[in-house]
Amino acid sequence: MTTLGVDPIVRAALRAALALLFGWAAAHKLRDLAAFRTAVSAYALVPGNALSVVSALAVGTEIGVAVTLTWPASGSLPAVGAALLLLTYAAAVAVNLLRGRDHIDCGCAGAAGRRSISGSLVARNLVLGAAALVAALPATSRQLVWIDAVTLVAAVGALALLYAAADGLVAHGSQLARLVADRHTADHVEGAHG
Repeated sequence: MTTLGVDPIVRAALRAALALLFGWAAAHKLRDLAAFRTAVSAYALVPGNALSVVSALAVGTEIGVAVTLTWPASGSLPAVGAALLLLTYAAAVAVNLLRGRDHIDCGCAGAAGRRSISGSLVARNLVLGAAALVAALPATSRQLVWIDAVTLVAAVGALALLYAAADGLVAHGSQLARLVADRHTADHVEGAHG
C-alpha cells in the first residue's frame, strides 16, 4: 500500500507561504481589533455576547497557525488547522452571499482596506484550503541538496507574489468589471455614431 506524499520542498514552501499569509492576516486584525469585531458582527453568525471571544479566538488561531507552520516537527496538524480556518471563512462568506448580503466587509484586509465579500473570496479561500491540505501531507523522503534552499526561497517568494496578484484582482474585481463594461459601452456608442 502506498501513502500519499509530497516533495519536502513543496511541502515546506506551502507551509512557509501559509505562515506568512496567516501572520499578515493576524497583524491586520490586531491593528484594529474593534474594526475586526465589527466585521465579525456584520456576518450575523455569532451572538452579540460572544463577539469579543470569537474575534479574539480567530486572531489567536491565525497567530497559532502561523507560528506552528514554521516548526517542521509540528507535523500535519497546523496545516490541517489552516485548512479548517480557511474553509470556515469560506463558509461564512458563502452563507452571507446566499442571504444576499454582499455589501458587508470581509474583515480580511484590516481597518485600512474595507472589502465587500464576494464569490471570489469563497474561491480564494477554497484554493488556499486545498493548498493547506497538500501541505498537511507527509513529505516524501529524499536527500536534500543545496539547490533546495534556493528553490524554497524562490518558491515562497513566487507564492507570495501570486497571492498578492490574485488578492488584488479579488479586491478590485468589481471595479475592473465596471471599467471593462464602461469601455465596452463607449466602444458600442462610438461604433453606432461612426
